[in-house]
Amino acid sequence: MKDTESTISPARLEAFSDGVLAIIITIMVLEIHSPEGHSLSDWKQSISLLLAYLFSFIMIAIYWNNHHHLLRATKNITAIVMWANMALLFFLSLIPVTTAWVGANENYKHSWPIALYATVCLFAGLSFYALTLAILKADKTNIKIANLNKSYKGIVSPILYILAICLAFINPYVAIAIMLSTAALWFIPDKRLTN
Repeated sequence: MKDTESTISPARLEAFSDGVLAIIITIMVLEIHSPEGHSLSDWKQSISLLLAYLFSFIMIAIYWNNHHHLLRATKNITAIVMWANMALLFFLSLIPVTTAWVGANENYKHSWPIALYATVCLFAGLSFYALTLAILKADKTNIKIANLNKSYKGIVSPILYILAICLAFINPYVAIAIMLSTAALWFIPDKRLTN
């Protein structure tokens, strides 16, 4: 079968990806254990993990939302598209373990957990971009996907993540703020895909 021929429907690829993302969220929440005490103050020791989980949940939701719109605009799925999608899912599957490490980092004062989390975010973002390029290669006439290459978000995000990785060793809180800002950029999917 030629690479330019569709080997799987976009809906099937989306359904598989949705299942993987649901499992990723499930794994993350299983890292959160209830405290042994019986008052709200007993949750105090879990605040770092709960906040890390909240951010990671939002990150997965942002990827799910943008991925959904990307695949809805897609007409042809090829082997390259499927492998690019698997690369994205691989890096997203690393979010639970990095979330647990960041959450164990009381008050987020240690640099390595933050730097590793930012690195995973960087590679997930680059994988999403690679998926977009693979889809465009499979369907060169897809105007909606072609226009994504001109998106400022796609250019700025990797730069911000690299900055967050570097700044994690100087001030982890600034690195976290940069990652929050980057997530905010992608919170609303690109209007070119949603119209």
